Amino acid sequence: MSDENPQAIFLMGPTASGKTALAIELYKNLPCDVISVDSALVYKDMNIGTAKPTAEEQAAAPHALIDFLDPSQAYSAADFQRDARQLMQKSIDAGRIPVLVGGTMLYHKALLDGLNDLPESDPIVRAALKQQADELGWPAMHAMLNEIDPIAGARINENDQQRINRALEVYKISGKTLTELTQSKENALPYKVAQFAIVPNDRSVLHKRIELRFHQMLQLGFEEEVRALHARGDLNVEMPSIRCVGYRQMWDYIEAKSSYDEMVFRGIVATRQLAKRQLTWLRGWSDLNWLESENKQNLTSILRYFS
Repeated sequence: MSDENPQAIFLMGPTASGKTALAIELYKNLPCDVISVDSALVYKDMNIGTAKPTAEEQAAAPHALIDFLDPSQAYSAADFQRDARQLMQKSIDAGRIPVLVGGTMLYHKALLDGLNDLPESDPIVRAALKQQADELGWPAMHAMLNEIDPIAGARINENDQQRINRALEVYKISGKTLTELTQSKENALPYKVAQFAIVPNDRSVLHKRIELRFHQMLQLGFEEEVRALHARGDLNVEMPSIRCVGYRQMWDYIEAKSSYDEMVFRGIVATRQLAKRQLTWLRGWSDLNWLESENKQNLTSILRYFS
């Protein structure tokens, strides 16, 4: 991309790495607008378990693309790409810098590289895959995906039935893997993008932060939040909102499918697995500037890019 393209900042990293705090500091020091890149933060009434920026944090640095969708609705990477590009243009038109902050790496990639036209869902193919999964189990279907498309297999959790099914469906319909079809540069973002990833040097530090944050969520009323969602009666574990990390585990506890201690353990493990998948994405990412969690020089490192 040429230097004539408008400037944008991508701030990425695993969950609990400190992205929100750094984004707020950027907002205080640059003429910028913060746009969330998080598939869980889009949902209303899901505040505690998603670690949504608090009212105070949003007052300090307003975040776009959070808290606007009912949990019964779905929101795709294509939806995000459309909405984020509109917000970025609005920011540029106002003479400001769009800052894209979040850990949903597929959204970052969709925005940066564009999306190929993926094949429409085929009910017959999807039903056949579902029947196969009923016979073999989803771990076996995930192993099948790993053989066909190891990159997608590394990113997708073995319990994420919808994404496994979709990735296999795309391959059966098109003969191409999901990874192949999402590597197009045809609709690449026409911006000069400064890309930063905030990652702790020691994985054990991140694990401790994840465990601490999960317990803090419980203290803040995470169980009550999920019970309110469950009481609606129109939500279930097959929906993207309830499949969010932590929510699925709490949902099972509410439905007496696990004990409280098991819910806590599984919630922390699932969050660690999410962080591992995010780090897998980042290790294969190009043009990244690496930052360390809780490093006071991170803000300076980003600001130096514009000096």
